[in-house]
Amino acid sequence: MEFFQSGEARIAFIDLAPEGEDRDEPIVLVHGFASNQAVNWGSTLWTRTLARDGRRVIALDNRGHGQSQKFYEPASYSLRTMAADVLALMDHLGIATADVMGYSMGARITSFLASDHPGRVRSAIFGGLGMRLLTSDPNYLAIVEAMEAPSREVLTDPLQRTFRAFAEQTRSDLAALAACMRGTRELLTVEEAAAIFVPVLVAAGTKDDLARDYHELADLIPGATLLEIPNRDHNLAVGDKVYKRGVLDFLSRRP
Repeated sequence: MEFFQSGEARIAFIDLAPEGEDRDEPIVLVHGFASNQAVNWGSTLWTRTLARDGRRVIALDNRGHGQSQKFYEPASYSLRTMAADVLALMDHLGIATADVMGYSMGARITSFLASDHPGRVRSAIFGGLGMRLLTSDPNYLAIVEAMEAPSREVLTDPLQRTFRAFAEQTRSDLAALAACMRGTRELLTVEEAAAIFVPVLVAAGTKDDLARDYHELADLIPGATLLEIPNRDHNLAVGDKVYKRGVLDFLSRRP
């Protein structure tokens, strides 16, 4: 694990060399809420898959997650601020342009990169994301409550128990996650999403209730490619072989 400074945040990241012939096409991976680079991308074998495809693989722990610095005020977690951390990491490594793949919250961060900084994004992969990109998530306060509850045992709502269990599994800082969930409320407008012109892949499991309207998102973004991951929910889709094959195919065909 390496570290660099992005504004006020000390950010942890990995930088893996490609295996075999180097395509000279680096890819940056941005994980989801309550996860970290090791869980989202390492344990699912994404980093190995991409490196074996001849790609330099960079993956960060988002601020408030993993080994990166924790903050306890929601203002520290705007999506554009977290996108700026990704750009700062690319600058730190001397990477002018990269493919960027985000999952769930990471896909929302990636969407702001594709919209605001298209010159830095060779292509964007939105995993586990649908129209939540453009609409307020009605569950976010319930997730905050799940992070702030004294224990998982007091929670009765299945969604809250699922998020709390995952946060505990990843040994996350619950107070930092509560602040992050409160802070990441920015939305792209329909007009901004419809103006994204970098190549985009929208990938989601067919049983993903958190991204169930992924078809609509793919239809909204001009030229976007849709990848359905059969019979997978939000958690199981992440490491699925269909997802991996689809991403490698997309990367091989995009300009």
